Amino acid sequence: MSLIEQYETVKRSLPEGVTLVAVSKTHPAEMIRELYDAGQRIFGENRPQELREKYDQLPHDIRWHMIGHLQTNKVKYIAPFVELIHSVDSDRLLAVIDKEAAKNNRTIDVLFEIHVAAEETKSGWEPDELRAYLAGGAWRAYTHIRCRGLMTVATQTDDEARIRSEFTTVHDLLAELRDRYFDATFDTLSMGMTHDYPIAIACGATMVRIGSKIFGARNYGPAAQ
Repeated sequence: MSLIEQYETVKRSLPEGVTLVAVSKTHPAEMIRELYDAGQRIFGENRPQELREKYDQLPHDIRWHMIGHLQTNKVKYIAPFVELIHSVDSDRLLAVIDKEAAKNNRTIDVLFEIHVAAEETKSGWEPDELRAYLAGGAWRAYTHIRCRGLMTVATQTDDEARIRSEFTTVHDLLAELRDRYFDATFDTLSMGMTHDYPIAIACGATMVRIGSKIFGARNYGPAAQ
């Protein structure tokens, strides 16, 4: 199938109310432009410099999402334009996002990344760690960020019961934290990728991050670095 056919197949598989983040990392601007012309506006990247380069090359009404691990010294590259940062995993990062957003006279939406997967290589807050952080209240001092919800990456496994359990844990945590600390705008649950997004949707995901099912295999060669 062509890129557009693959995209339309994915779009048809999503129920109303679920937002598609087309994960364009390592793929060229020309492919993004093709999807843009087909109507897609939300794209996800995981490297700040690559995101900045694509922002400069492509229409400025694209809504760019930062979905990968974000180092504090790289926030400045994307703060002028990024719509949503999915991968907030520390107070230190949140403080820098707030500072850089203020410099650009912006408010940046963020998601707390939750670690529930078996792999230790995954980043994010343990649920109890985030509960303790929010109870401490330091985040309330940040005036240029808006906490919109949670993001997670499930264990890479064929055990669907495990994946479902992890997604359900994060879904329940979102409701708990919304009721305790936030309001109805704390409503975004970013979970599910190419291999597990149907399970994520069944568990209440409002946003899915799909790359290879749309773009095909990723290019990890020198040009993608």
